[in-house]
Amino acid sequence: MAQVGIAIGSKSDAEIIKPALAMLEQLGIEYEVSVLSAHRNPEKVRQYGLKAEQQGYEIVIAAAGGAAHLPGVLAAWTTVPVIGVPLPTSDLKGVDALLSIAQMPAGVPVACVGIGTSGVKNAALLAAQILGMKHEAVRQAYRRYKAELAEK
Repeated sequence: MAQVGIAIGSKSDAEIIKPALAMLEQLGIEYEVSVLSAHRNPEKVRQYGLKAEQQGYEIVIAAAGGAAHLPGVLAAWTTVPVIGVPLPTSDLKGVDALLSIAQMPAGVPVACVGIGTSGVKNAALLAAQILGMKHEAVRQAYRRYKAELAEK
């Protein structure tokens, strides 16, 4: 069963999230990717949020560009922690998405990482840190990653 649900706003976002998938695989974290649009199919997003916990997701990573409503809408429908990743898919190069995700109203928290590739990778690492609080194997994998990083 996947520990992390990854939601992307469109199929075209699949390429940009590859570093997150690689990092999750490196750390031995199971994940599932879904294409969900808060604007084109809000009911599908609502159902995903409502069923996230049932699906076994302990964390949801939601990556979106432009107005980037996906992370916030998911957070409105679930109690599972949501990590928002702003994608540089618009003329504003992700700044619009960053502000949209970072400025969630009180009561609907979304963790926000940086824009683009580093943000995508950091979302996976943040997920690992959170999961590591409960799962020893993930905690040890993350510690190995940090030790390897320090050697570079």
